[in-house]
Amino acid sequence: MRDTLRKGTRVSGEDRSELAAELKRRYDGGESIRSLAAATGRSYGFVHRLLGEAGVELRGRGGATRKA
Repeated sequence: MRDTLRKGTRVSGEDRSELAAELKRRYDGGESIRSLAAATGRSYGFVHRLLGEAGVELRGRGGATRKA
């Protein structure tokens, strides 16, 4: 991982756009936000926010659903 993307460093400009595109591709491929956060060393909230900025339609939480 590049120095600019280390945990705790500010990600902006071109690096932020590249990271958002990479996370979008991986999320659309089926990875969870939690697994993306763990893989990048970033928080769940950061990854969630970045996916939102990239225009990703987030999946539902899954699990059992209630019947009316």
